[in-house]
Amino acid sequence: MGKADFLSPKAISNRIKAKGLQKLRWYCQMCQKQCRDENGFKCHCMSESHQRQLLLASENPIKFMDYFSDEFKSDFLELLRRRFGTKRVHNNIVYNEYISHREHVHMNSTQWETLTDFTKWLGREGLCKVDETPKGWYIQYIDRDPETIRRQEEEARKKKQEMDDVERSARFIAEQVRRGQDGKETETEPVYTELQRESEEEKVTFNLSAAVASSSKSSSVLGASALKASAASSSVKRKETPSSSDSRREKKKKSALEEIIEMEEKKKKKQLSSTVRTDYWLQPSIVVKVITKKLGEKYHKKKAVVMEVRDKYAAVVKIIDSGDKLKLDQNHLETVIPAPGKRVLILNGPYRDTEALLEGIDEKNFSATLTLDSGPQKGDRVDIAYEDFSKLA
Repeated sequence: MGKADFLSPKAISNRIKAKGLQKLRWYCQMCQKQCRDENGFKCHCMSESHQRQLLLASENPIKFMDYFSDEFKSDFLELLRRRFGTKRVHNNIVYNEYISHREHVHMNSTQWETLTDFTKWLGREGLCKVDETPKGWYIQYIDRDPETIRRQEEEARKKKQEMDDVERSARFIAEQVRRGQDGKETETEPVYTELQRESEEEKVTFNLSAAVASSSKSSSVLGASALKASAASSSVKRKETPSSSDSRREKKKKSALEEIIEMEEKKKKKQLSSTVRTDYWLQPSIVVKVITKKLGEKYHKKKAVVMEVRDKYAAVVKIIDSGDKLKLDQNHLETVIPAPGKRVLILNGPYRDTEALLEGIDEKNFSATLTLDSGPQKGDRVDIAYEDFSKLA
C-alpha cells in the first residue's frame, strides 16, 4: 500500500497523533524513534535498523550509557541555568520543562534510575545546592562562570569601598563631637549663689551712670522716688524670705511623707505578688464554658453555672440552656469573659476570691482591666489575664 498523500485525511491524522509527547514505554533511545502504540513498537524492535543499533550498543554498552548521561546532564543544567538562574526551584518543575522537548534524552537510558538519584548526584558533585523538604527535593544552580565570578567580586569590592567611606565619615563625625565636648568641658561655667544680707540695717545702694546724674531735676526726683520704692520692695521681699523657706521645708516634709507612703504601698504590692498561684481555679456561682467534645455536640461550647466544687479540681455544673447537671473536670471547662460593665470574680493570683467590675478588654495581651469591689485594695484598677477571672452568675 502506498504512502498517503500529504493533504489526505490519513496523513493529517498521523501528523496530529505524532505531535507532542508520546508514551515513554514506546520510545527507542538507540534509534531515537517514538512509536504511537505497542504494535508499532513491536514492529520497530523486529526491524533490521534496530537490530543493527543493538549490535553496535552490545559491543560497548558503557560508552553509549556515558554518552546519553552526559547529554542528559548538560541539557538539564543548561535549562536550569538559562531558565531559573540561581533561584531555588523544585526539581520536578525543571524536569517537566525539560521533557517537553521531543528530542530530549530520556532518563531510562542514563546511569540514573530516578530523578531523586540524579538530584542527589548533582549535590554530591557540587553542581547544585540541593535540600530535601516535605514537598520534595529543591535544587539551586551554582554559577561557576568566570565572567559571573568576576562580576560578583567587582560588586563585593564596590560594596566594601562604600562601607569604608561610611565608616570614615562616621569616625570623622565622632571625632568632631568628641572635640566639641572637650571644648565645652574646658570652659568655665558660672557659679550661682544665693543673695543674702549680712545685717538688716545695711542699706541697698545703686550706682547710676554719669548720664543719669546729669539729667534734669525732675528726672532726679523721679529716680530718687523709684530708688526708694525699689528699696522698700526689696526690704519687704527680704523679710518674706523666711516664710518662703518655711514653705519649702513643708514641701520637703510632704515629699518625705509621700515617699514613706509609696514605700508602704510597694511593700503591700510585694506581699500580694508573693501569693502563690494554685493549679485549681474553680469557684461556685461563676459562669463557665464546656470545651470537651467527649459529651457530644449537645454540650460542646455550651455555657453553664458552677453549682458545687468537689476536690478542688471537679465541679457540678448546670447547663444554662437545657438545665442538665453534669460533673466535669476543670480541664474540660474554661472561663467566660463578659461584656464591659459586668461583674466578675477573680479566680487566681494575688486578688483571688475578689469581686470586680470589668472596665475594658486588651485583646493583644489577652488580659482585661478590672476595678476591685472588695478587699483592702477596693477601688484599685488591675490588669488580670483571661484565665484568672470569670463572669459571675
